[in-house]
Amino acid sequence: MPIIEYKPTSPGRRQMTTIRVEGMAKGPSDKKLLQRICGKGGRNFTGMTMTRYVQAWYRQKYRRIDFKRDKDDIPAKVAAIEYDPNRSCHIALLHYADGEKRYILAPEGLKVGARVMSGERVDPDVGACMPLRTMPMGLEIHNIELNPGSGGQMVRAAGTAAILSAREGKYAVIILPSAEMRKVHIDCRATVGRVGNLDHASVSLGKAGRKRWMGIKSHVRGVAKNPVSHPMGGGEGRRKGGRHPCSRTGVLSKGGKTRKHKKASEKFILRHRRRGRFQR
Repeated sequence: MPIIEYKPTSPGRRQMTTIRVEGMAKGPSDKKLLQRICGKGGRNFTGMTMTRYVQAWYRQKYRRIDFKRDKDDIPAKVAAIEYDPNRSCHIALLHYADGEKRYILAPEGLKVGARVMSGERVDPDVGACMPLRTMPMGLEIHNIELNPGSGGQMVRAAGTAAILSAREGKYAVIILPSAEMRKVHIDCRATVGRVGNLDHASVSLGKAGRKRWMGIKSHVRGVAKNPVSHPMGGGEGRRKGGRHPCSRTGVLSKGGKTRKHKKASEKFILRHRRRGRFQR
């Protein structure tokens, strides 16, 4: 997937880049799988702002994604690879043999016209979905369930993948992209392959307006504010605040732990993620 650079006809175009995917559909192929959504701009039902730096984004429609992949032993053909404005990865439209159509997350290497299957006894090809109990060791997987039948919840961002490391009793051990090692029930399902659109992190938006289209407002740095507005504000000249980076309410923003040790799922984590690192 080549990254396209534009001619510098304006300050925004000078830094802007996009991704071109060969064979990608120009628009949604099946309107029955679309759903209208509206941005609330971070406000509750009374109109009060509850989440800062959020705005109502550009009008778009939600694509209903099949995270459960529960159509077992029914072959499906990849009809199109499409862009999804609601997520970082691309999506694939599947046409099942019984006539049903569904969207799934498009893994890396999945082409139009390929055949994919779901079930317990299927070949571990790219795009196949199967329980962890029947999956070979060492495979790259994504769209992993936390509870059997709940649908994929982990490893769904563009370019990410987990590794099936071992199986111990009724649990499988997987290594997440953050290097966290976690136990998951062997009846949980996962999809074979790495999530597509690996170059998503290399795209440069180029201008603030493109960020506003996504529903994200720009905000002022804490060190640039007055001390009455932020703990790191004030001072003569360009000062860094004289304290460790923190939020507007004084909560440390770097190195602080946010996970509760008494959480029920703590017993399933064998190794916590490495802070500041993205390697296994």
